[in-house]
Amino acid sequence: MFTSFSTALSALSAHSTAIDVVANNLANLNTPGFKASTVSFHDLVTQSLGADLGETQVGFGVGRPITLREFSQGAIQTTSGPLDAAIQGDGFFVVQAANGATEYTRAGNLQVDQAGNLVTATGEKMQGWSAQNGILNTNGAISNISVPVGTVKAPRPTTTFSLNLNLNAAATAGSAAGTYSTSIQIFDSLGASHIVTAQFTKDANTPGQWNYSISIPDSDIKNPPFAPLTGSLTFDTNGNLLTPASTDPSPQLQLQGLADGASDMTVNWSLYDGTSPRVSQYAQPSAVAALAQDGSAAAQLTTVGLADGGTILAKYSNGDQEVVGQVAMATVRNPQSLVSVGNSNYELTAASALPAIGVPGTGGRGDVVGGAVEASTVDIAQEFTNLIVFQRGYQANAKVVTTVDQLSQDTINLKQ
Repeated sequence: MFTSFSTALSALSAHSTAIDVVANNLANLNTPGFKASTVSFHDLVTQSLGADLGETQVGFGVGRPITLREFSQGAIQTTSGPLDAAIQGDGFFVVQAANGATEYTRAGNLQVDQAGNLVTATGEKMQGWSAQNGILNTNGAISNISVPVGTVKAPRPTTTFSLNLNLNAAATAGSAAGTYSTSIQIFDSLGASHIVTAQFTKDANTPGQWNYSISIPDSDIKNPPFAPLTGSLTFDTNGNLLTPASTDPSPQLQLQGLADGASDMTVNWSLYDGTSPRVSQYAQPSAVAALAQDGSAAAQLTTVGLADGGTILAKYSNGDQEVVGQVAMATVRNPQSLVSVGNSNYELTAASALPAIGVPGTGGRGDVVGGAVEASTVDIAQEFTNLIVFQRGYQANAKVVTTVDQLSQDTINLKQ
């Protein structure tokens, strides 16, 4: 009878621990990436009573419950954070704590610190790959992801431009319709812009021929006047460009001695898209359909965001976007062996399998959804149910204690 005290006390301790687990789950109901824990009870060794072993067995109570963390998928919630990330599937983000320890997390509330490092909401540094000289190599070792905050993107001088246009086949040489001009903006090595003007004049002597003159303003060069690029375009009877042919060298605009001190430039006029001519001569008004050039001015970094797949994109004031980083992910074959170290992070234990680190969406790793976070997996209805069950278990075993105490008093009173 008196072993009932220790048996009931073990149950009180076990149910108290279970209630602590429920309380922790409910406390993290709204913690991004949090994984709810469950408790598993197990009995203690039994005592055999009587001469025949095994006929009467009385247990010694319940052991300390084992907590099991359930790494099930949480709901994906869209956010307004440009750097927020949610994992869809298996895996963890890899982070580096302040003490240098490698930790793993499912929480994707990310931001950039003052040093330009991509960090979690609690300050751990995200691990992955950063672009070096514009090249992203995901085959190397992972390290802190550095975002180019406040940087200026160097200008890219124009090397090629194109004009998709039609020249009016019905125009008469010498008339207003027999001339047409258009312009395009290009950039030099310093990022300064120059307006290139292309003027087309229908030839009076050769059917199907238009003469062109391509130039920039005289004020853009040190020693004016500027010598324009001149030549002619000839078309066949179907209005298709005949010469220059697609196999001929592209006409080249030479810009030398620029007034702003930029490097001399050689700009190719791309007349063909592969083998398809960009210039035609049909009986329609002369008009340009599209302009293109491959240069850009110097640009300021405006925003940094995380796209689907875990790529870090930098957007510049000139509209360019560049991939400046890639978030790494790790999978652990037995994630239940991980131990929580706070801040929604986990560490490996002696029982943990070695993590496999790589790019999201490869090697069995889940994918990354940009502009979202993974919600907590706590089910409030289930936790309230568990709370009631554990409370009833605690109350029942407390009743055992009071009952055994009363029986003890009755036994003592037998001597009186």
